[in-house]
Amino acid sequence: MSERAPATAPTPEPSPESPSASTAVAPLTAARRTGLLVTFILGGLTALPPLSMDMYLPALPQVTSVLHSPAATVQLTLTACLAGMALGQLVIGPMSDKWGRRRPLLVGMTVYVLATAICALAPTTELLIGFRLLQGLAGAAAIVIARAVVRDLYDGVEMARFFSTLMLISGSAPIIAPLIGGQVLRVADWRGVFVVLTGVGLVLTLTVWRGLGETLPPERRQTGGVGAALRTMRGLLGDRVFTGYTLTGGFAFAVLFSYISASPFVVQEIYGASPQAFALLFGLNSVGLITVGQINGKLLVGRVSMDKTLSVGLGIITTAAVALLLMSTGVFGEVGLTPIAAALFVLMSAMGVVLPNTNAQALMRTPHAAGSASALLGTSSFLVGAVASPLVGIAGEDTAVPMALVQLVCALLSVGCFLGLCRPWQNRDPLASAA
Repeated sequence: MSERAPATAPTPEPSPESPSASTAVAPLTAARRTGLLVTFILGGLTALPPLSMDMYLPALPQVTSVLHSPAATVQLTLTACLAGMALGQLVIGPMSDKWGRRRPLLVGMTVYVLATAICALAPTTELLIGFRLLQGLAGAAAIVIARAVVRDLYDGVEMARFFSTLMLISGSAPIIAPLIGGQVLRVADWRGVFVVLTGVGLVLTLTVWRGLGETLPPERRQTGGVGAALRTMRGLLGDRVFTGYTLTGGFAFAVLFSYISASPFVVQEIYGASPQAFALLFGLNSVGLITVGQINGKLLVGRVSMDKTLSVGLGIITTAAVALLLMSTGVFGEVGLTPIAAALFVLMSAMGVVLPNTNAQALMRTPHAAGSASALLGTSSFLVGAVASPLVGIAGEDTAVPMALVQLVCALLSVGCFLGLCRPWQNRDPLASAA
């Protein structure tokens, strides 16, 4: 693979005197003038996947009981949504490069609302899995286009800082969602969770329609059909460093999703916590992720090389995964919930530097195809996470060993991709590797 940027050339910027220059600048200027509103909209869009996943987590044991399905089958409802979001990004990302960001986003959000409403009516696990797949396919528009809009508006260190700012909003979703889900279960069954998600999706769709303008003017859009989109993606994947950051972030996300998928059973079934206690522990971990993300954006970016920060984050994640495996296999004797929760807190917090920095490093290399690049970033993360999800429950509900083992393997793969493909010791580009 090449070490340079993909062969697909960026679209030349129009001269300041040309009419097209004013057209190109206008959407960006308008978007920046409404910066606070746009920040909250983009934060809401990036929060939609964790909302779709995490609000549902406290209900997993209830779904297992009510629909008379084993845990591994019910966990496929998570896998289906995650796989849908992965595959949907491959389609919607290139579409947004060709037709702009606004129309594909509004269509995707509308279908998401309808699919989520149907999930609340699903009578069997099989139908629930199917509608969760559709929900994920449509919801992919939110996350892939949000990243592309950030790339339209920002570059370099500014982009890395904005991703960390988004984490303040989107990172609140894992805190709020399980708490909401736990409270919904006090007054309704698991179907009520999907009713609430339908309302959230509807509000977000209306907000996008009223408050988010187009950020990709016509002269900067990609031309051609499916073949051109595939060639663009092939060019992106031909860039070894872009692929390295994509896989590094993807395997790190798999560590995170292994925790998301397994923790309801580990915390509630093995250690006997209530759904409300699980929601509080889950929220505490998310506070750690948000806090570290803000430290990254406000203090580290611009002062410390993003690669150096990323190296430390990956090291912490790997160390926490080793500790979890040792504790779950009984090396330290019988341990309670507190040491397990502490290791999970450290692991989740380190994600606050790993995820925004891998996204920023990858997208800085692809200003000419932000939608396609965002699709590849998201697809790799969601597909690897979808594979990891059923593996954590393969040994049943009475042991945390599968979760810890999957987390360690994925952490080591993330480190391997970072060292083998990104090769951070090579000073490739002062903008990309240093503040």
